[in-house]
Amino acid sequence: MNIRQEMEMEEIIYRRPSTLTELSTGYCPGCTHGVAHRLVAEVIDEMGIRGQTIGVAPVGCSVFAYKFIDVDFVQAAHGRAPAMATGIKRALPDRIVFTYQGDGDMISIGTGEIVHAATRGENITVIFINNANFAMTGGQMAPTTLPGMKTTSSPLGRDVEQMGYPIRACEVLATLDGTSYVVRRSLHNPKNIRMAKKAIRIAFEAQARGMGFSMVELLSTCPTNWGLSPVQATKWLEEKMLPYYPLGDYKVHPTLSDLKI
Repeated sequence: MNIRQEMEMEEIIYRRPSTLTELSTGYCPGCTHGVAHRLVAEVIDEMGIRGQTIGVAPVGCSVFAYKFIDVDFVQAAHGRAPAMATGIKRALPDRIVFTYQGDGDMISIGTGEIVHAATRGENITVIFINNANFAMTGGQMAPTTLPGMKTTSSPLGRDVEQMGYPIRACEVLATLDGTSYVVRRSLHNPKNIRMAKKAIRIAFEAQARGMGFSMVELLSTCPTNWGLSPVQATKWLEEKMLPYYPLGDYKVHPTLSDLKI
């Protein structure tokens, strides 16, 4: 069998989404930011909204999203992505506006921004990457760092008596009247990655329907700062993070239940 015959027998089962650039990743080996980028790009392609989508990325590893997701992007100051997204959406209400934020950014420096954007019911979508540390700046303790978890700023482990308990963002934001869709998913295996993509699609659909604030939290790995191999990091997420951050739908507006995705 010659090369041409072999090529004719091949079946293409996946193509890079057009909204995902052809740049090689700049993330650490095993980091799941790249997976999250691909899911967002696939949803944008499938919805046909590439030309009307605007992303907002703040400071942190999340800022590099503009290099890989090929839509209009703006950078916000640390923690201020929801405020910038609010201004863009109000000025351009026909656009799909989303923020792409890490845990140190969104639920530490930007706690006030995210809570009040959700309280106001701003019609934006938030993709929240939770890897339990400040990744870009050296792996310091974040509001999502688990009890007993060692970081560069908690070398003996997080002591809840001195440092408080981790914040569960979904559980907090789901209580606010302005939210329409708040869910937690994970990127640690193919099944959960598929479920994460569906959640991102529903969150974008909620915005397209003008239903207010939507957020998808994605539990993610950070092998470098966790001091683990990519395989070990995936296992650690499943064994340590899932018990503390249960996956599930924390708030789903009844009118979203008719979506068949």
